[in-house]
Amino acid sequence: MRYWLVILGMGLVTYALRLSAIPLYGRGDVPPAVRRALRFVPPAVLTALAAPAILRPAGGVDLSLTNLHLVAGSVAALVAWKTRSALLTIAAGMAMLWALAAAAR
Repeated sequence: MRYWLVILGMGLVTYALRLSAIPLYGRGDVPPAVRRALRFVPPAVLTALAAPAILRPAGGVDLSLTNLHLVAGSVAALVAWKTRSALLTIAAGMAMLWALAAAAR
């Protein structure tokens, strides 16, 4: 029951934060500085989610070439840099991870 209350509470907090922006910016334009800053939110969130899984797949930091997640993540980063396509980046990273895992068996 405690977990459900935490999930519900976080949902309410998230909803309240989003709702609070409507009175502030609902009647006018978002300032250019805020618009520029908001462009960096998706890459920052994706990095925060992916970095621990890539750098610590087994719990401890592993920066060696035997870390398949790190190698696949590096390939995905290169694809992202060259193509700037999120879908292609995810596909290339997952394909590389699956290929490396199959080769390691």
